[in-house]
Amino acid sequence: MTIYAIGDIHGQTGMLEAALERIDQDGANLGPGGADELIFLGDLCDRGPDSRGVIERISSAMAQGQRWTAIRGNHDTMFRRFLHNGEIHDPAIKSGIPWTHYRLGGPETLRSYGVDPDGDLPRMMAEAQAAVPQTHVDFIDSMPLYLERGQWLFVHAGIRPGVAMADQAEQDLIWIRDGFLDHPAPLPWTVVHGHTVMDHAHWAGNRVSLDTGAGALPPRHLTAAAIDGEEVFVLAEEGRVALARSEHPQAVTS
Repeated sequence: MTIYAIGDIHGQTGMLEAALERIDQDGANLGPGGADELIFLGDLCDRGPDSRGVIERISSAMAQGQRWTAIRGNHDTMFRRFLHNGEIHDPAIKSGIPWTHYRLGGPETLRSYGVDPDGDLPRMMAEAQAAVPQTHVDFIDSMPLYLERGQWLFVHAGIRPGVAMADQAEQDLIWIRDGFLDHPAPLPWTVVHGHTVMDHAHWAGNRVSLDTGAGALPPRHLTAAAIDGEEVFVLAEEGRVALARSEHPQAVTS
């Protein structure tokens, strides 16, 4: 069984389709009853031009039985909170800028649904609630915060070392950097995550980082990886490229 994983997409449908094509070329068997599995590491929305298209592509394929799972990231969570109660601030954002600020990318998500992101909050919320299909809302609501697959743990941002999964805080699972990225000791799993932008996919001993900046400003690229047994491969145009373990690098955050 191969487990495929795709990093943060951020509304980039073209990059998503290219990544799915690389997975298909790798020989993936992801249909109903298939032997393989595809896991998206969260942040389907914001910043890129087509969050609606990304959510529709993934949610509809899952509804048709594809062996795909999408983990909820911090940007998916901010979109979810806005749709449910108009919340636009998150305590993890120290600058205090709201989800509706261009740097966080909420306006691009709203535009993808035909909602004008300029104006008063009640109007934007009402229009978004009318424009976003209920199937999309239900899909975002149902996204898990993590998946455990044997020795591998898939999560958007990371985990709090030393804390049982049942006791992990949602905010850590979708936002954590400090205390996780710099944790040098072994963990109960190898953690496969996105959230923190790297120039290239990286395997730092106890974790594999797959966010390569599809949501950066300007956007970089989207990484798809294949995990077979105890090995990790990046899927390039020429096929599988083995990802070697290395020391912890300096992270580039977005």
